Amino acid sequence: MTDRLSARETVARVADASTFTELPHPVRESVPDGPLGWPGYDALRARAAERTGEQESVVCGTALVEGVRAVLIAFEFGFLGGSLGERTGDRLVSAYAYAREHRLPVVPLVATGGSRMQEGMLALTQLQRVARESVLTREAGPVQIAVVRDPTTGGGWATLGAGADVVLALPGAQVGFAGSRVRPADADPAAYTAEAQVAAGTVDAVVRPEDLRGTLGRWLRLLTRPSATPVAPPHPLGTGPGDLPATGRDAVQRARSPERPRAHAYLDAYFTHRVAIHGDRCGGTDPQGVLCGFGEHEGRTVAYAAQTGTATRPAGYRTAARLIRLADRLGIPVLTLVDTPGAANDAEAERQGAGAAIADLFAAVAAARTPVTTLVVGEGGSGGALALAAPGNTWAAPDSYFSVIAPELAAAILKRPPQEAGATADQLRVRPQDLVDLGVVRGIVGHHAHDSGRRHDDG
Repeated sequence: MTDRLSARETVARVADASTFTELPHPVRESVPDGPLGWPGYDALRARAAERTGEQESVVCGTALVEGVRAVLIAFEFGFLGGSLGERTGDRLVSAYAYAREHRLPVVPLVATGGSRMQEGMLALTQLQRVARESVLTREAGPVQIAVVRDPTTGGGWATLGAGADVVLALPGAQVGFAGSRVRPADADPAAYTAEAQVAAGTVDAVVRPEDLRGTLGRWLRLLTRPSATPVAPPHPLGTGPGDLPATGRDAVQRARSPERPRAHAYLDAYFTHRVAIHGDRCGGTDPQGVLCGFGEHEGRTVAYAAQTGTATRPAGYRTAARLIRLADRLGIPVLTLVDTPGAANDAEAERQGAGAAIADLFAAVAAARTPVTTLVVGEGGSGGALALAAPGNTWAAPDSYFSVIAPELAAAILKRPPQEAGATADQLRVRPQDLVDLGVVRGIVGHHAHDSGRRHDDG
C-alpha cells in the first residue's frame, strides 16, 4: 500500500507551484439523506467534509504541469472512499466539458473505491456519464493521461483509469475492478496491484511519487505537439551504405547477423528522449517483440512502433495498432521499424488471435491520416512484417531484406532441397536494391544511387 495523500496534496505533487485554479461546478440540490433517503447519509457527508475539508470526493481544476496547462481531476479518498455519486458526476462532467472547450489535456488522479452505495443505481449510472464525457473529449482531440493511486477499484478504474489513453500508476497501489472487500476469499492479492496491471498490459508504467511531475510533464509535452509532415527515416547504423549484398543469400545472412543493430540502437540514435506505452489493453504484452511509444526527434514529437528482430506475438501487433490510432488522433507522425522473421506461429499465438491482431494492425496503418514512415532495419518476414509497413513510404537499410516468405520455407514448399534456399532467395528478389527496382520500397537509406523518388533526408 502506498501513502494515501489527499486530493490537494496530490495536486501539489504534480502541479507547478501556485498554478492550480479550481474550476466552478454545478450545485445540485438534493432531498434529505440523498435520492434514496438513506438514513444518516447527510451526516456521513458532513463528517467527511469536516475530516477532509472537501465538499465532494473530487477536486477539479487547471494547472501547469512542467509548463503544460492541463485539467486535473484529483480524487479525495478520505471523502467516503473517493466514491462516485451524483454530485461527483456533476463535477466530472463540468471538468471534461471545460477541457474540450479549451482543448486542454485531462489528467485524472484517481483514488476511489467505486460507486456510492447510499445513492444506489443513480450513483452507478454516473459511470455512463463519465464514459460519455471521456469519449466526447477523445473525439474532440485532447489526450487523457490517468495516474492511478491507492486504491483504484470499481467503476472509477473501469472509466477514468483504464479508459485513459495513457495509464501511469504509483508503486504498490491497489488497482483492479474488484475491491478488497468483494473479491473471492482465495484471490491472490498480488493480482490486484499496479505492478500486476503492467504485466497484464493495462497500465503503461509504474512511476515513483518523486518522479511523477517530471514524468507527467514529459508525456504532456510530447502528446500536445501535433505535426502534419512525415518524418525522415533513420540513418543506417550497420553495414556501410556503399556495401550492398551481392546475392539474396548475402542479404538474408546480413539481416540475421547477431552483430546487426536492432531496434534499441536505432531508437536511441533517432530520439533525444522517449517514453513507452506498454500493453494491448486486452491482457497481453510483447515487450521482447515490439517497442512502442513517443519520442522527440529534432524538436518534433514522433510516435514509434519498432519490431526487435524476434517473432512478433499477437499482443505486439495489438499494441502497435493502439499506438498508431492514438498518434493518428493526436496528429502525431509515426515511425515504424520492421524487423521480424515473421509473426509468431505457435499454438498459443493462434489461441491469442494472431490473424485478427495482424488484421487490426493492417487496418490501423491503412486508416491512418497522420503520416507514417517505415524503415526495414533487418528481416522483413512476410505479412507479419508488412503489417507494420507504410504503403508508399517504406525504406530499406542496406543490411535488410523483405520477402513474401523466408527462403528456406519457400524452398520447402516448392519441394526443393535445403541447399537450394540461397538460389530461392535470389529468385524471390529480397535484396534492398531488388526492392527498390520492384517499387516495394522508396529507397535505401544512405545509398542515394538506389533512392526512388526523392532522397531519404528530404523528410
